[in-house]
Amino acid sequence: MGSWLKWLLYHRNYIIIVVTPLVLLPLPLCSPTSEARCGYAIILMALYWCTECMPLAVTALLPVVLFPMMGIMTAGAVSIEYLKDSNMLFMGGLLVAIAVEQWNLHKRIALRVLLLVGVRPALLMMGFMIVSSFLSMWISNTATTAMMLPISQAVLQQLKATETKANEQDFQAAAEDNRAFELEIRETKEEITNNTKQPDTQTQMENRVYEHEQSPESLKESRRQALEKKYELLTKGISLSVCYSASIGGTATLTGTTPNLILKGQIDKIFPKNDDVINFASWFGFAFPNMVLMLVFSWLWLQFMFLGFNLKQSFGCGVKTNRDKEAYTVMKEEYKKLGRMKFSEWAVLTIFVLLVVLWFTREPGFIDGWATVLFNKEDQFVSDGTIAILMSMLFFVIPSQLPKFGGYGCNEAGKMIKAPPTLLNWQLVHERMPWNIILLLGGGFALAAGSEISGLSTWLGESLAPLEKIPAYAISLLLSLLVATFTECSSNTATTTLFLPILASMAITIKIHPLYVMMPCTLAASLAFMLPVATPPNAIAFSFGKLKVIDMVKTGFMLNIIGILTINLGINTWGYAIFDMGTFPQWANITHAQP
Repeated sequence: MGSWLKWLLYHRNYIIIVVTPLVLLPLPLCSPTSEARCGYAIILMALYWCTECMPLAVTALLPVVLFPMMGIMTAGAVSIEYLKDSNMLFMGGLLVAIAVEQWNLHKRIALRVLLLVGVRPALLMMGFMIVSSFLSMWISNTATTAMMLPISQAVLQQLKATETKANEQDFQAAAEDNRAFELEIRETKEEITNNTKQPDTQTQMENRVYEHEQSPESLKESRRQALEKKYELLTKGISLSVCYSASIGGTATLTGTTPNLILKGQIDKIFPKNDDVINFASWFGFAFPNMVLMLVFSWLWLQFMFLGFNLKQSFGCGVKTNRDKEAYTVMKEEYKKLGRMKFSEWAVLTIFVLLVVLWFTREPGFIDGWATVLFNKEDQFVSDGTIAILMSMLFFVIPSQLPKFGGYGCNEAGKMIKAPPTLLNWQLVHERMPWNIILLLGGGFALAAGSEISGLSTWLGESLAPLEKIPAYAISLLLSLLVATFTECSSNTATTTLFLPILASMAITIKIHPLYVMMPCTLAASLAFMLPVATPPNAIAFSFGKLKVIDMVKTGFMLNIIGILTINLGINTWGYAIFDMGTFPQWANITHAQP
């Protein structure tokens, strides 16, 4: 029996791939409607995505096969969904991230901030969280975590080694005093022994001598154990702070994490006349304050869980100790190894800053942006994706060194290089670009299109009509909780891809602003804090930080609650004002998008 179970376990992916379509087959056979056929395809993809029996990107290609064969969409109409404007925005953002990583600009920023913050435990945790969240706004949260954790481990190891050394010196210094003290105790003991009239005093003194003779070693051991426990907790806390803040930071920008781009693409697909309601500036205006709130509350919770609230010890009021100075020196040496900023780093930084400025000023909302004045008077010709591709193309044009006479050194083959390489080359991009995400995005857009054309979205929306009796804030809160729970065992990309079209249909049916439910659920999909397998940053931290699953569950459960509450606070306050959530927008007053 045990061998059969093991065989089934080892071959579970093959079994799921074959059995699942057969089990679901009665759905389109018993109800031969386009809605049922589309539902069959979506349920099949959802189960494949959740079980990961096939690579996620391969599962995302199923609409190319299923929709034409089921008569839902033509092959050409399905295929065109796989390369939308959101994909271009994603590619442009990733090219910038690859350039930043290639020239170590992210490491320079990280070490510089940590040097400014300091090495006291609470401040150190705060510094790592600030840096990790900022970097993950622009580069992937996985890359951010993979870079920051080795830095954190090096700093903590130095802090521990320095404190251990300082304790040894303290014991050596106290040893001399102990000898004199022990001699005094022995002389006193002899005097009391001769005096038989004071037995109680003699017994007390014997106990005192015994305790004193035993205390140095036991005290040393207890201090060693306390130090081990302290740095074990600190290592866990710092490791979790890095991976959690990387996930939180990605929510602040439109290109920070894939679910944000999926929302942008779904809104543009389902509501084509939405007046560019989601762009870089509007998203940042809502999501950045929410990210800051989440970081503050997360820092307080991690501080409580792993460091306690001894403010004097945590923040270190007063003069720096030798331990702090030595740990600070470690970070300073790492920073010095980077050398002075090269031309390539300045060039990447300039392009990066210019890209962000152009994103913010394209369509700021309160005034006409440069794109509106120059290009978008009649239609949305220029988008955030246009700017992302334009600026990222500069990486393949600008040289990595200033032009000069003579050569630029030798390559690996020993051949003289006559011209400097550009900031990026296609070989590097080909190796680091996550092409699977582009297919995942396309699969989501294809699902949304199939749902609209088949009428499944309309049917789902009508089925959810009873929710109209529930207050809107309660709907948003419950759906956020549902998505946050679902994303713990499924990728955030698959979660948002599956939920957003349904939420859009529901919003149209019960006449609430689509963004009122779609935005909180999109952000909630990034709140995967409880399990090591929930997201790559968690897995990296789990391997680095000597963590147990229960550590992550206990800490992450409360962070999930904090995240859901702050998101719903934001959508009901400043988000309510930014997107005019109180009214049902004219652009959402449709039955389905046109194919």
